[in-house]
Amino acid sequence: MADYERFRLMLEEERERKLALLPALRADIAAANSARQGANVDDEHDPEGATIAFELSQASALLNQSSAGLGDVEAALDRIAAGTYGTCAVCGEPIAEGRLEARPWTPYCITHAAAGRRA
Repeated sequence: MADYERFRLMLEEERERKLALLPALRADIAAANSARQGANVDDEHDPEGATIAFELSQASALLNQSSAGLGDVEAALDRIAAGTYGTCAVCGEPIAEGRLEARPWTPYCITHAAAGRRA
């Protein structure tokens, strides 16, 4: 049986990291948008515009990824509180402790990991 208290602490640390990262990413997006306001709007032909567009795209992608990851961490903490943590959401079998160590937020055993991402 897995040490769920250890995983709860890992998840809480990950939640804090993500919560700290989100404002920085939002600030990066705001700065890129601000820089874009004063730049040539023709991103395709303006070398500086392409850089600003790329930075904005990167920061937006990271913000979306971090927000989704925060949701996964919160859901895992909810499963701990509900007593369902460590059980595959598809088959109901225990998730291997090694998998939980690598991805403590996962709701899927290794067998159903790919199926869960498509769901």
